[in-house]
Amino acid sequence: MDTSLADRIDAAAAVLEAEVIAWRRDIHQHPELGNREFRTASLVAEHLRSLGFDEVRTGVAHTGVVGLLRGGKPGGVVALRADMDALPVKEELDLPFASKARAMWNGEEVGVMHACGHDCHVAILMGVASILAGLRDQIPGTVKFIFQPAEEMPPEGEEGGAALMIQEGALENPTPGAIFGLHVTSRQPVGVIGYRPGPTMASSDKLKITVHGKQTHGAAPWLGVDPIVTSAQIVLGLQTIVSRTLDLNREPAVVTIGAIKGGVRENIIPDSVEMRGTIRSFDEGMRDAIHERITTLAEGISSASRATCKVCITKNYPVTLNDPVLTAQMVPTLTRVASTGPRPMGIEVVPKATGAEDFSFFQRLIPGLFFFVGVTPPDIEPSKAYSNHSPRFVVDERGLEVGVRALAHLAVDYLGSIKG
Repeated sequence: MDTSLADRIDAAAAVLEAEVIAWRRDIHQHPELGNREFRTASLVAEHLRSLGFDEVRTGVAHTGVVGLLRGGKPGGVVALRADMDALPVKEELDLPFASKARAMWNGEEVGVMHACGHDCHVAILMGVASILAGLRDQIPGTVKFIFQPAEEMPPEGEEGGAALMIQEGALENPTPGAIFGLHVTSRQPVGVIGYRPGPTMASSDKLKITVHGKQTHGAAPWLGVDPIVTSAQIVLGLQTIVSRTLDLNREPAVVTIGAIKGGVRENIIPDSVEMRGTIRSFDEGMRDAIHERITTLAEGISSASRATCKVCITKNYPVTLNDPVLTAQMVPTLTRVASTGPRPMGIEVVPKATGAEDFSFFQRLIPGLFFFVGVTPPDIEPSKAYSNHSPRFVVDERGLEVGVRALAHLAVDYLGSIKG
């Protein structure tokens, strides 16, 4: 990168830090659930238009915003992505800008909170837009800004998120050569950048198993078929899929049952029991094997118990796979960002995370790099910090400036590396 351009990015990020924090607090105080990010999308679109973006497309995948900034020099195309949605979580933090919002989610009234840090992501990318718009004459190419709804899954019965943005042309006209995204995390101290080449976050699949028995009096179980006992055996059996049938030297995996529903009274054995769970893996072959073994095991146990079952597995997100070549190319940029600025903290290779990210859909089509920025205050040990998705998830806002500089430098360095 041209040294003077790098210096101007850093200087602009320092000047803009207070405004980025203000944006984050405003968005945090007004959170919106997936496919309902109307206020957030309007804020973003107005900001991009005010900066003189060449194109600002709204309503992509319901509420998504795609902005195009053409630089003053010819070159390639790069994309930057931020997710906008909040979670159905009631905030428990005592902040002057704490969320008091409530909304309907899948038929239930819930509290709403940016418990995963997407408010930070939106504010960071708005800051990057301001910086690069101010330097557009020196940018060798085009930067596509993707503000995405519904990363945390759309409401039941609706499409949404990265997959729908792709269907509606977010990666077309023009098509980027690479895409970058970040996530703030409680697992690292504020300002530390974490990355990993290859499989970084797990695939995510939704599991539902319905066991059908025969209802009878609880005092005479032999007159019926007990789906509760059968379900208990299935839950225990599922634990052996990972521990006894997968080669964990290849990749880790997780099979978790998180909900069981069946019965209405203590002395009635019900007709059926429903189990819901999640499946996480880092390899597509292992993913398919897990699905097959879950079905075989559940059906086998049910048959042995004189019950029947229906197994339904829905694929949600693929593996978040950081392109090894792109990652190696851009690590020097992340290293420079982490070791400079007002609060240099450093960079580290992080372990695989069994959380999932629909940024992975973008990575299936173009090379992508997804990395992490720590936001845990220095007086809290990250291993003891409240995690993302907690109602007490805390953000040290000094990490936002690091995110702004990281995405801005990645975009400009990537475009500068493309040979005409």
